[in-house]
Formats: sequence, structure tokens, C-alpha cells
Amino acid sequence: MKKGFKSIALVMVIMLFAAIVSACGDSKKVSVGIVLPTKDEPRWVQDETRFKAALDGTDYSTEILFSQGSSAKEKENVETLINKGIQVLIICPQDGDAAAAAVEAAKDAGVKVISYDRLITKTDAVDYYVTFDSIAVGKAQAQYLVDHAKGNGQPLYLYAGAASDNNAFLFFQGAWEVLQPKIADGTFKVANSSEAEGLKDTAELSRDQLSGIIGQVTTNWDANEAKNKAQTHLTAAAADMKGDVAILAPNDGTARSIADVFASDKAVTSFVVTGQDAEQASVQYVIDGKQSMTVFKDVRSLVKDAMGMAISILDGTTPETTGSYNNGKIDVPAKQTDVIVVDKANVKEKLIDSEYYKADDFQGL
Repeated sequence: MKKGFKSIALVMVIMLFAAIVSACGDSKKVSVGIVLPTKDEPRWVQDETRFKAALDGTDYSTEILFSQGSSAKEKENVETLINKGIQVLIICPQDGDAAAAAVEAAKDAGVKVISYDRLITKTDAVDYYVTFDSIAVGKAQAQYLVDHAKGNGQPLYLYAGAASDNNAFLFFQGAWEVLQPKIADGTFKVANSSEAEGLKDTAELSRDQLSGIIGQVTTNWDANEAKNKAQTHLTAAAADMKGDVAILAPNDGTARSIADVFASDKAVTSFVVTGQDAEQASVQYVIDGKQSMTVFKDVRSLVKDAMGMAISILDGTTPETTGSYNNGKIDVPAKQTDVIVVDKANVKEKLIDSEYYKADDFQGL
């Protein structure tokens, strides 16, 4: 009998220990998993801080992981978060196509997926998409170049983001809609893309045609690659492709690099260069007259929209959407956030008065 009692007691101790472990495991469950592309760009570090703040005061928890430019690491991050019991995944893909496998694993685990800022493509495992109006970004950049065009036959240098990022296509598509008529009528002459020059009379480009141009002028969102490409283009440029030039740069990091290259060429009399993201370094460039403009995408709004969607899902309600985007497999319900053009004339109003930045973050304001 004593032996039997000992066995029962041992079983009870094991069960109690398992219950304690289980309870501890439950307390460590994460409600919302977030995967961002890299910690090496200011934009994503700022997003990390804002995502954490967005859940303050709620009963939900979050964990944020970075993929550091690797789709394999991205998939590993998603699997880690699935194992922590997430109910919602917010993910900004490193590569839109490659991320499909990661979100399919999330879907199989019953996790709702929100594609953040960049669209995950060629899969039905995306439930929602939170984005800025990417076509509007490209249009705003191009319109700034058109509004500041000088004379006829002005050299136009085109640059794009990464061919692996669906947004790069949307930005360029938007820009082309505005620039193409001005290329066709001779206001601009494309200086660095034979593909774009060959399509100057084509108002609406197919995906393959966009790919052809982007393949020639991609920066891969990399400042060094943008610098090298700009140097190569200027070295090869004839004299009539210098002077007063217009430059479509896809974002702020590449804009600063490209601007520095053009500024160092004595045959370039002046240049107008676009940007995107309102990075602090580029805002200083705008103030200093080194970069012409940036498209301000208030990530506070984007983070709020994404986390608002996540909380709706967790609360069992249907998130608000304003449209949809086709990802090559399905139409993904989306919420769009507006964008704002910022240049030297309105930088204080748009970025300081809105408390996105502090005045003492800059010199010469």
C-alpha cells in the first residue's frame, strides 16, 4: 500500500509540475507577432518603437523580430512567433514572393496575416494589407519634377527600388503615369534607360515592361548601389545629358547618395531630386537645398491602422478597409493612408508643427 501511495503522490507531483509549466507557458503567449525587414534603416527602428507604444493600455502583447534582409530569416521569425501562440501576424516582407511560404505557415496555424507597407504576393494566405497609396507616392514625386522642369529636352535620370518589392513597381507605375506625357512631348529626355526611352510613347506599361525599366535602374533600396549606379550613368553621359537635370530617386536613402554624386559633377549645373520617407537626414538635406523634396508617409498613421486592424481581429470584429490590391492570387482587402509632399517651403508646417520631429533636430530651419 505504501508503494501505491508513493506512486500516486509521484503522479500528482508530476501533474502539478506540468500544470505550473503550462501556466507559465500561457503567460508568455504573444498576441501579435510583428516581422520587419531590417534594423539597419531608421524607418524600421522607428516603426518598432511605435508598434510597442500602440499596444500600451491594452490586454494584448507583442513581439517584434527583424529579418535583416534575409527571406530565410524572415520565415524563421514567423515560425518562432507561431510557436509563441500569436493570433495575428503583421509582416513587412523582405521579398513579396518569397514571403508567401512564411505566411502560408501562419495561415495553417490559424493566424490572421496583415501585410504591412509592402504587399505579399502570389498567395491566398494574406488577410489584409495596410499601406500608403504607393501609386500616389510615385505620382507626387513625378509631379514635383514636372512642376520644376526647365525648358525642353531636359535630361531625366530614372531610379527605382528593388525588383523584389511590389511597392517599387507601384511607385514607378505612378511616376510613369505623370512623366510619360512629358517624355513623349520632349519636355524630358531619358538619360539612363534605353528601356524607358524605347517606351516613351507607351502610356500604360505592363508588368514585364516595368520590369525591363526597373532592371536597368534598380537601386535595390541600397544607398551604395544607388551611388555606384549614378556614378556609372554620369560617367557615360554625353554633355547634353548634364546641365540642368531632373532625377527620380525612389526613397531618401538613395536620394542622398544620388544627390551627392550629381552635386560633385561640375558639368551638372543644377538638379531636382525626389525622395520618400522624410528620414531625418534627408529633411536636413531638404533644408540645406541638397535634396529637393521628400514624400512624407506618416508611419504613426500606418502603425495605428495596422495595430487597429490587429486589435479588431483579436476582439472578434471585422477590420475597416478602404479598397483592395491584387497580389497575383487574390484581391487583398486594404486600408490606405494618405501621403504628403514636403519641400523647403512647408517642412516646418508638415514635420515640426505636426510633432513628427522637433525643431532642434535640425540646423538652419
